[in-house]
Amino acid sequence: MLYPLKFTPIMRESVWGGSRLAAAGKKVQRGKNADNIGESWEICALEDAESVAANGYLKANSISELIEVYMGELVGDKVYEKFNIEFPLLLKFLDVNNTLSVQVHPNDEFALQEHGTRGKTEMWYIIDAAPDAAIYLDLKHPLTEEQYDEAVEKGTIVQHLNRISVKKGDAFLIPAGTIHSIDKGVLLAEIQECSDITYRIYDWERKDSKGNSRELHTDLAAEVVNLTPQQGLNITKEAKKGEGVELVSCDQFTVNLLWVEGAVELDYAPLDSFVAYMCTEGEITVNCCGESEKLTALQTLLLPAEATDVVLKGSGRLLEVFIK
Repeated sequence: MLYPLKFTPIMRESVWGGSRLAAAGKKVQRGKNADNIGESWEICALEDAESVAANGYLKANSISELIEVYMGELVGDKVYEKFNIEFPLLLKFLDVNNTLSVQVHPNDEFALQEHGTRGKTEMWYIIDAAPDAAIYLDLKHPLTEEQYDEAVEKGTIVQHLNRISVKKGDAFLIPAGTIHSIDKGVLLAEIQECSDITYRIYDWERKDSKGNSRELHTDLAAEVVNLTPQQGLNITKEAKKGEGVELVSCDQFTVNLLWVEGAVELDYAPLDSFVAYMCTEGEITVNCCGESEKLTALQTLLLPAEATDVVLKGSGRLLEVFIK
């Protein structure tokens, strides 16, 4: 029988990264700068960055190897039918110590055509934020293609974006095609499609130590960007103590926020999907499949689809992620 799986996080350096992920106890791979880690890829099935199990008798197996053997028992029959041995999501924690580039991601159709991969719809849950922290999300007003091209060429695209102050517990949906960025001082969880396709539009005139700018992808971005403001991107909700609340449910994923206080019993029998827990605060013990695993802040656990009865004990909050 399968059991709750932990995976070795893949730490990713970035020009905007900081030290909080390493300070939280995440092991930084040799050769990487612990003060410059932007992302911890918790569960990932990309070819060049595939998660490897870190606990139990399946330790050292990649997630694709596990799905190949256990199929629907691990990910759910319908999920396996659709995605085969590819794990469909990429789960991350981000430490934004300096501002991200202004960017956009393609949808599935465009990404498949251009890159042979899926696109990237994502969501953010703010775990911690500096007093003046903010994100940039979507346009303030509609733009014509000509107005957009001019703003990109002149480096003034930021003037057309919503700058939204954020605090702990805020959550946002970023559909493919939506312009976005994250200002400095934000620690967050990101749930997204399993894709690493990003088109940078503007990078704040940033230079590296050699005086070079990072590559921009303005031509590709212009083909996928949504120039009409959208509704419903702020998905912030608070769960009641001992209960859960749905933050978002879309074609790509469903994410609920669980507030665990004491013991919470869950029945996943009707779900037919894996369930991933991303702990955003506190300490919670997960009991299922005859096994017990402890989660603390910035840790992630994958429950197999065959896990039905689950008991959570402790105090804290979890993001509950699955495919409906």
